[in-house]
Amino acid sequence: MFNWEGVSEFVAVAETESFTKAAGRLGISTAQVSRQVSTLETRLAAKLFHRTTRKVSVTEVGRIYYQHCRQVLDGLDEAERAITNLQTTPRGLLKITAPVTYGESMIAPLINDFITQYPELEVQINLSNLKVDLIDEGYDLAIRLGQLEDSSMMAKRLGSRTQHVCASPSYVSTYGLPHTLSELEQHNCLIGTLDYWRFQEKGKARNVRVKGNLSCNSGHALVDAAIKGLGIIQLPDYYVNSFIESGELMSLLENNRQADEGIWALYPHNRHLSPKVRMLLDFLGEKLA
Repeated sequence: MFNWEGVSEFVAVAETESFTKAAGRLGISTAQVSRQVSTLETRLAAKLFHRTTRKVSVTEVGRIYYQHCRQVLDGLDEAERAITNLQTTPRGLLKITAPVTYGESMIAPLINDFITQYPELEVQINLSNLKVDLIDEGYDLAIRLGQLEDSSMMAKRLGSRTQHVCASPSYVSTYGLPHTLSELEQHNCLIGTLDYWRFQEKGKARNVRVKGNLSCNSGHALVDAAIKGLGIIQLPDYYVNSFIESGELMSLLENNRQADEGIWALYPHNRHLSPKVRMLLDFLGEKLA
């Protein structure tokens, strides 16, 4: 049977003349596009692209292969539209896993909205910070945060999260503002699951080891401690945004804020993406963008 792996990525690169733009079109990482195209070239024993640091262009062999692939993909798109039109109402079982806190605060409410629109669905949500095996345990979708580990899963970026360093106005009035990363060692930093915080300095990522008199694996508990003036925290936006807006917390060291991290949906590469999963991905992507 024909191996489709890498074909969609190849066509996207050929049409955009850019691995980065192709990744944006497909909603996956640039590294994943590059990996899939390289695997395809190895399988075909043919060079499909000329690559330089500034430009990507299709080889003569690549142009021939593209013409055939485009016709096939157009036919598949038409066939999928025909089937999707027969299944415009999502129904049946969806099995999803997500991290506990983000799942509680963001994913589960959105899935509840999705079920409200499509009540014929049966949804099982497992909120866990453990990395479950999607294939062995039969999951359709996993939500992952931050930098993805290299895996055989397909990944679609749904949105991003921002890490904030925060303290209460009462803490700042008593102990002052940290103006540089080095000044953090003079402050009481309330620690979560890691004993270092992530920043950006002069365009480069930098980890800063911190210490304080409270450590806890609950972000909500750390927010409460910070609001009560016990120290400084670093947590994602979904923990602290409402408190920053209300003035109960102040955002600090904004010039050193690390680049936003991805919020990803992962699904098995070898599993057919059913209309209900595709519609959920589109729904989550629209709401979390």
